[in-house]
Amino acid sequence: MLRVAMLSYHTCPLAILGGKDTGGMNVYVRDLTRELGRLGIHVDVFTRSQDEHVPHVLHDLGYGNRVVHVPAGPEVPLAKRELIDYIPEFVNGIKAFAAEKGIHYDIIHSHYWMSGLAAESLSDAWGGTPIVHMFHTLGEMKNRIAQSDEERESPERIAGEKRVLGRVDRVVTATLAERTQLRFLYKADDRKLITIPPGVDTSHFYPIPPDEAKMAIGIKPDIRMILFVGRIEPLKGLDTLIRAMSCLKLNRPDHPVHLAIIGGEPDASAEQRTSEMARLQKLCDELALDQTVIFLGKRGQDTLPYYYSAAEVLIMPSHYESFGMVALEAMACGTPVIASEVGGLGFLVKNGETGYTIPNGEPDVLCEKLSTLLNDADLRETMGRCAAEYAQSYTWSKIAAQIVGVYQALLNKNKENGIR
Repeated sequence: MLRVAMLSYHTCPLAILGGKDTGGMNVYVRDLTRELGRLGIHVDVFTRSQDEHVPHVLHDLGYGNRVVHVPAGPEVPLAKRELIDYIPEFVNGIKAFAAEKGIHYDIIHSHYWMSGLAAESLSDAWGGTPIVHMFHTLGEMKNRIAQSDEERESPERIAGEKRVLGRVDRVVTATLAERTQLRFLYKADDRKLITIPPGVDTSHFYPIPPDEAKMAIGIKPDIRMILFVGRIEPLKGLDTLIRAMSCLKLNRPDHPVHLAIIGGEPDASAEQRTSEMARLQKLCDELALDQTVIFLGKRGQDTLPYYYSAAEVLIMPSHYESFGMVALEAMACGTPVIASEVGGLGFLVKNGETGYTIPNGEPDVLCEKLSTLLNDADLRETMGRCAAEYAQSYTWSKIAAQIVGVYQALLNKNKENGIR
């Protein structure tokens, strides 16, 4: 049996989505692990323990797979910039677990740059175990769109990403855009890079009749809803969407439509609320959108198909996305997507077929495309049907098979070189 050590150091795949550090990567690790389990591959997902009251070993991903919460530093949530100090402790915890269970891992699959640093130490300790790595986001790309020093990534992250690139055996990129970014911004060796997109669970995300979906989430059948799902942070471009809603309200005063925002903690106290959440709520007040824009906070994956299916359209106004799994989930539910033409979104959303791609940061253009879709039920239905059909090419069974191909190629190469 093939055994994989999956590293997700800074965030747990079981965490509720929409928090500061929970999003597409969590879904990716969770769903890939489940699919690998279906294929008979044993996966242990190692993540830093953030709550001493959560059992250190959980079997919530099926097929004998485990999520192992490794104590590394205080068992509480920490800022990413503090986490780098505890990577050696995390590595030691994984080595101790493997020794205790008598497990030899054939592959290390790491996610995000800090997990990549941990993977390097583990591979060295285990005699050269091959490393497959995914960055999910890139520090250099985030710095390119940062609007303040607070949003800039640390020099330690950039250096860490370059070190990981030099050490790992394969880097899986989500799109050709990410592959190009690694080649030109990081001078990555193209021979190490392979492009395999994330997948979507089409047994969970599929079209639900809108009236039934609305009933499930407690909204009236005649309510028209636009949807955003994601972390509440500046690079997600939510201010562009809120300004577009103001434009829409002015243009369609007799045809109200609501924007539901899933993510973050809108009801947190003033001291605990993030600066971006406070900024966005203030913007809504200034534009008199308090009855139009609803901040719903975090929502579990079980309810997301209902929200996607109840929505007229999903909006992703991001300044940067390496892929955009939320867009893929919405499309699988038969919901058109309007997205910024940045990063992976420019590849994922088929302009004029499954939705629209638009210039980044232009609320007037977004307002125009929203109006077009809201005014044309036949167009929405046609785009939604195309979106659901297109999403079928991203099923996890197809994606996981490609990932296993990467694993096998590395193991065969090691075998040829006499490495166990």
